[in-house]
Amino acid sequence: MIVSLKILSLLLNYPTQELLDDLPALKKAVNSDRLLSAKGQKMICTLCDDLAGKDLYEVQERYVFLFDRTRSHSLHLFEHVHGEGRDRGQALVDLREMYLTNGFAVETTELPDYIPLFLEYLAHQPFTEAQELLGQTAHIFEALRLRLKKKGSIYANAFGAVAEISKAAPSKELLSNILAEPEDDPNDLEAMDRIWQEEVVKFGGNAGEGSCGPDRLRMQMRAADRRPPDITTQNIQGEN
Repeated sequence: MIVSLKILSLLLNYPTQELLDDLPALKKAVNSDRLLSAKGQKMICTLCDDLAGKDLYEVQERYVFLFDRTRSHSLHLFEHVHGEGRDRGQALVDLREMYLTNGFAVETTELPDYIPLFLEYLAHQPFTEAQELLGQTAHIFEALRLRLKKKGSIYANAFGAVAEISKAAPSKELLSNILAEPEDDPNDLEAMDRIWQEEVVKFGGNAGEGSCGPDRLRMQMRAADRRPPDITTQNIQGEN
């Protein structure tokens, strides 16, 4: 297992008391991980220290404000490349099929492109494959790092650590496409309500023709065409 990716997956999940209790052990594992540079270790340990210095309610409230009420900080990969476009549903199905093909059981209500879930999957893959997929998503992780850094958020460290692991330079064009999208105001609750009215997507069954492996994922990750939705509801029926 790629320990550092597993730890980043845990740190980017919704904070729980169990996570706060485990922070000393996580820091110890980070400092023992030869995969990480000293810079990467410091980034993750600083995030751990920040979480450890706050109570549970405080870190949960901050997490919701950052990631749930601010769509431009969304922890869903395809939100940043597909938005409300019609291709998002198929991209999610393809990603889930890649998980299942490689023996990764998705036992969560989260969508397959939820970044903590994606990092958890990568943590159980060969390092070369994990690096390849991190390279394909480098522009998304970098956009999140820059936006969170601009907000002064310690969570920027998590995405900086991902960059330290992947060693990949993000595409300037794809990064610019993401950053060109306006950022949300998390204090505008009415606007947030309107934005978060999304279609229902069910997974399973026929995931469409063609490859759903790294090559197909590469095409999905590079999709910068944020076309406006022309349907109100998209259902992909099948077994859960």
